[in-house]
Amino acid sequence: MESARSLGASPLRQVVRHVLPNSMGPVIVAGTIDVAAAIIAESTLSFLGLGFPPDIPTWGRILFDAKDNLDFAPHWALFPGTAIFLTVLSINYIGDGLRDALDPRKVLGK
Repeated sequence: MESARSLGASPLRQVVRHVLPNSMGPVIVAGTIDVAAAIIAESTLSFLGLGFPPDIPTWGRILFDAKDNLDFAPHWALFPGTAIFLTVLSINYIGDGLRDALDPRKVLGK
């Protein structure tokens, strides 16, 4: 930044060329972690009965309805739980892959 400023680069150019490329990776990773946390929070609140109304199907509500039938139909809870797990895992992997792809310090060819 100091060398760009000393060479007379405008503030807009400094932001576009130096600040944005270095900040995109952490912002994307934080965003994907927040999306995954929001999915888990919504599922938890719906499981506890504090989420959406009962007539709106969510994974947490499906788990709540399935908890009484675990003795004879465990798949009713297994499928939504697996869907939550795979969705959150996929979102985290996508964020990690985007962070690696947008890393400005990555050397090409290695």
